[in-house]
Amino acid sequence: MEINIIIGVVGVVLMITLLLMRMWIGVAMMLVGFVGYAVLRHFYGGMSLIEIVAFSQASFYTLTTVPLFIFMGQMLLEAGIGRDLYDVAYKWLGHVRGGLVLATVPACAAFGAITGVPTPAEVSIGKTALPEMRKYGYVDSFSTSSIVASSELAVLIPPSIPMIIYGMLTETSISKLFIAGILPGILLAGMFMITIVILTRINPKLGPAGAKSGWRVRFSSMKLIWPTVVLFLLVLGGIYTGIVTPTEAGALGAFGTLIIAAFIMRRLPFKLFINSLVESAALSCAIIFLIIGAQIFGRFLALSGAAKLLVTSIIGLDLPVWGIFAVLILLYVILGMVLDIMSAVIITMPVVFPAVVAMGFDPIWFGVIIIMTVQMGLMTPPVGLDVFVLSGALNVKVGTIFKGVWPYVLAVLLCIGILYVFPQIALLLPSTMR
Repeated sequence: MEINIIIGVVGVVLMITLLLMRMWIGVAMMLVGFVGYAVLRHFYGGMSLIEIVAFSQASFYTLTTVPLFIFMGQMLLEAGIGRDLYDVAYKWLGHVRGGLVLATVPACAAFGAITGVPTPAEVSIGKTALPEMRKYGYVDSFSTSSIVASSELAVLIPPSIPMIIYGMLTETSISKLFIAGILPGILLAGMFMITIVILTRINPKLGPAGAKSGWRVRFSSMKLIWPTVVLFLLVLGGIYTGIVTPTEAGALGAFGTLIIAAFIMRRLPFKLFINSLVESAALSCAIIFLIIGAQIFGRFLALSGAAKLLVTSIIGLDLPVWGIFAVLILLYVILGMVLDIMSAVIITMPVVFPAVVAMGFDPIWFGVIIIMTVQMGLMTPPVGLDVFVLSGALNVKVGTIFKGVWPYVLAVLLCIGILYVFPQIALLLPSTMR
């Protein structure tokens, strides 16, 4: 084995060691990438790499989409739009067995369709739904795991921050990725609802039926969803028709959210507006720093030859195409157990994507598959970040939430299998775009 490849492998081991020592992923990738590049070239080459990558990524026009959608989600969270969506779904579904949990699925899906990140839906709907579920005797592990799983639909149903990052890393059309996520998102939401029905059939004590609302109350509640419909049409309608780019759609969505929340609904006073700005800036900076670190680490791996070795190894496996695909999914499942899964995708995509293209997989379709894997990693132990977010927001033990997520993990894996057999589910809508 060449010395350069050995240095690359040592770099990977060192980075994993730093992560196990709880160093932040962005810092670990940047540090190892810089040191490794400096060893392979020279010190000034490593310094130059940091300068070039940091400037090119931070000034990348498409990246401005990220803070715009995050800002949009934070304003919707502060304005209580998630509570409205859950209230509507609750009035329609709350009276059936497991209905209070069933209501979280369409509510989170609708919220995700206008934000792109799961946290606002998770916190907003979680704080509204959990007290109601406890009131009717729902089991906490069932309730909280359902909230986490449903909120993860935001990373699949566009707009999606992970899709933006995947598109940037692979130079794939973000507009087509957004539209490709719609039908798989609907499919997975339906599978989550079927999972809930099956679970409550097997064990009715998990989620007893709630109060029944009359038809007049149900139809009257529908007036609460108009902000979601308007913003959905502004953002996704504009992207699908080609009127606006994803970045322009983010700006349009953020502006539309501000007008609706602050001036029409009058739910976003100046203090909450400033809070939305601060939270959005903090999260956006963290994501951008993570991307810079991943790019530096990726260039070190490419220079060392370790990346090429992995690609060659994957392609050279004596397996059919579906077997190699299964190995890739298994790889991300394992990585999701030791890393933040989005970080794992950022680290590995520069390595894995060339192999995927060489095997003939469609980049748009594979992007949807990867986003589903990200979705699964965000709710599985031991580093299911959104489980920890919900745990802190609702004061529920992490172990309680993890206990109930496995049926939803199975649903995600089954959905990935369906998309492998029927890729047109993801590719149909993008093929009709202008």
